[in-house]
Amino acid sequence: MVKSLAQKLQRSLLRSFKILLVLVLFLLFYLLFGLTEPELFRLSRTAAITLICFPVICVLMLKIYGGFPIGIKKTKEIVYSASIAVFLANAVTYLQLAIMRVNFPNRSYVKDIFTLIGIFLLQVITINLFGYLGNYLYFTVNPPAKCLFIYGDSEGLPQLVGKVAKYKKQYKICQMLDIHSADEETLHKTIRAHDSVFLYGLGETEKAHVLEYCYKHNRTTYLTPELSDIITRYSHQAIIDDTVVLESRVSGLTFEQRLVKRAMDILISGVGLLIASPIMLVEALAIKLEDHGPVFFRQPRVTKDGKTFEVLKFRTMIVDADKNNKRLASQDDDRITKVGKFLRKTRMDELPQFINILKGDMSIVGPRPEQVEITEKYVEVLPEFKYRLKVKAGLTGLAQIQGKYNTTPRDKLIFDLIYIEQYSILLDIKLILQTVKVLFKSDSTEGVIGELPEGFDEIPGHPSVEHTESQK
Repeated sequence: MVKSLAQKLQRSLLRSFKILLVLVLFLLFYLLFGLTEPELFRLSRTAAITLICFPVICVLMLKIYGGFPIGIKKTKEIVYSASIAVFLANAVTYLQLAIMRVNFPNRSYVKDIFTLIGIFLLQVITINLFGYLGNYLYFTVNPPAKCLFIYGDSEGLPQLVGKVAKYKKQYKICQMLDIHSADEETLHKTIRAHDSVFLYGLGETEKAHVLEYCYKHNRTTYLTPELSDIITRYSHQAIIDDTVVLESRVSGLTFEQRLVKRAMDILISGVGLLIASPIMLVEALAIKLEDHGPVFFRQPRVTKDGKTFEVLKFRTMIVDADKNNKRLASQDDDRITKVGKFLRKTRMDELPQFINILKGDMSIVGPRPEQVEITEKYVEVLPEFKYRLKVKAGLTGLAQIQGKYNTTPRDKLIFDLIYIEQYSILLDIKLILQTVKVLFKSDSTEGVIGELPEGFDEIPGHPSVEHTESQK
């Protein structure tokens, strides 16, 4: 009872902390911009609409970019996402102000830009202060949860343990338990000695037993989902007579959803090509001038229902790069041109895919299009991989935003299936906005994410983790 009250109090304090952050960010915008915008300090329609616009847009953008997850994410991740959210809130609110003040033609927009830059820098400093202070206070009060890993099949387990170990303030990995080597009494006793339990590679019967016991004893559980878990998670509750059942309809996108999605694809790709055309012209000239080779790279890729199409990109490798040895590109691959390195790093090599989208081969949001040979190999190992072909391939998507270049095919598949199962137009809009985060993040990744905690250099039944250099 006491613990429950403490948790409720903590949630209330966190909510108040976030409200205070939005209020400070709003005051920085409103008061500082008001120094050059007298209408904001008068009883006017401009002031009233701005008073509503910034807080609403700011809260909406923070929600889209993950909120302000104190105690959940690392401070740098929180600051990065919140800064993008506030930048967009500033932009939308300023656009609203510009529309409202059409009767003031003598405004200096250059001065406004410098004012906005100054405001944004102060807001970023504020977000940093709130982020570091919030996490400091949270983790001072909340020590890391004592974690137990219960596993059956240990294949891939070191990678998951390494990822969890990165978050030292949230999780303290205390013990690894092979479920096949523990009797029921030992299993139950070990679970009760920990706060959180990670389940990995367990059979359905074993998983059900552990989940039920953890639920009974109020232990937090984490497990890597299977296809059946995703289907169940996004099914609908139905009642037949007096019995609750879970209904899962495999219907795909409705006619209305397909129509709206296609309209969005045409609109966004058309506007994207129009805006990006000067940049694309410069890219094309740079590629041509470097080695006089072709500007574009074409390759067969797989999209909806297994259909193939030629994906279009700017060429980033030397001509006939795969002539002697076809392999994936690495970080210091000598086949990548100087211009290509820059294009890959900024992801500007993918701009021609707007043409694929306009033609209808791809969508703005969807699973990334894989090569034909790779798709066939993935389906052999992961038969569920073919389910991601229920929708068109996309330029961006859940797997591209949440995953990394070295995210395993299985994990990417899980992200893609989650997107397909919970599809909506609002989700597409959210993912398009979240793509901004990916564009400004470094695309270098680790061969293995994180390090195993001290004392777990080797997991029974599985070789120790070998750390590799970053790869593209």
